[in-house]
Amino acid sequence: MNMQTDNQYTLLRLLTEAQKHEVACICVSNGFDDPYGQFDVLAGFGEKTSFHSPEAISDTASLKMGFCSYDYKNKLEDLTSQHAQGVPIPDFYFFEPQFYYKKKREKGVHESNFSLPESVPFPQKKALAQFVCSTPRNQYLQNVEHIRECIKNGDFYEMNYCLQFESSTCLNPYALFAELNRTAPAPFATFFKYQDKFLLCSSPERFLAKRKNTLIAQPIKGTRKRQEDSAADLKVKEALSGSVKDRAENIMIVDLLRNDLSRVCHPGTVVVPELCKVYSFSHVHQMISTVTGEIKPDTGFSDIVRASFPMGSMTGAPKIQVMKDIERFEDFSRGWYSGCLGYWENGDFDLNVVIRSLQLDTAADKMFYHVGGAITFDSIPEDEYNECLQKAAGLMQALKNQEASNL
Repeated sequence: MNMQTDNQYTLLRLLTEAQKHEVACICVSNGFDDPYGQFDVLAGFGEKTSFHSPEAISDTASLKMGFCSYDYKNKLEDLTSQHAQGVPIPDFYFFEPQFYYKKKREKGVHESNFSLPESVPFPQKKALAQFVCSTPRNQYLQNVEHIRECIKNGDFYEMNYCLQFESSTCLNPYALFAELNRTAPAPFATFFKYQDKFLLCSSPERFLAKRKNTLIAQPIKGTRKRQEDSAADLKVKEALSGSVKDRAENIMIVDLLRNDLSRVCHPGTVVVPELCKVYSFSHVHQMISTVTGEIKPDTGFSDIVRASFPMGSMTGAPKIQVMKDIERFEDFSRGWYSGCLGYWENGDFDLNVVIRSLQLDTAADKMFYHVGGAITFDSIPEDEYNECLQKAAGLMQALKNQEASNL
């Protein structure tokens, strides 16, 4: 059994365990190369203790897993959210798990304080999940033109503008995540269960990691759809690599992150070891940069969150002003989407960016997903809309596969 097949089998067993608990978190890296990653698989089940602020976490050493929703920005800055969340969740929630499973990258070492159950079939509803966008296509195109006008007037330089899609049918979250992870494997894939609310995330993006005294951020800006023909796919990848527009978007966010990290790092240590490198995933090519810095002494988790959250790749620049305008153009509250999710242990942490994700409310029988992209003055509304749909391709394929398996 190869590593990927072994990890998929382990995931099914962990999803089986998750059904027994009100709170659960499963993180899988799907075999992607990552010099900063520590785990192939990390999972926690059951709430021993909960934490509702970054300050509360910094005083302990044991494993914590959890999330920071996009709306936590309102506690960090003079900001508000007027729209309702599709799936209501706390702004900040981490938990110390009662049971944990760790598979480290180093030699695949396993560590667990419980016995994994054998996997069981996850029954799926015999229903179709039809999604409706809260913003009609023509309204989206008009809004992009309005955003471009704001940029022209100097209100901001770039905005990450997003759409919300809703379905009144909620599929089985355990079966759906297993299929999503098979269809669209990603290096920061995460399953999170919070009572009857679920986040199924196939994220390719790291928000922020801490390794000893080093902070690492890896923003994504620039996306192209994969092609079935290998020669055509290579051309698409090369076109993204050479795109002046995408490089400009990426570099703008890199500059923002350099500024964010400089608030908590030693002067002169914030560097960009990798700029605008194109990586390939199951359905898209993405342009990724890496920013690192050496942390000042006595800098806590809360200091780092305050300096850097939310991530610039999901807001735009300048960050505070553009977040105010996002509230004006979007007709929903992002909630989990554009937040971060991951783990904290012994002072180190690794947090993803919550994108390429499905949010499920099993009690309300609803599902949501969100997509978005960076709007600059050079943006073409039709192209931006098509890029949004490309980003959702992995989610939509997983849904189609689940529905086909029920016929």
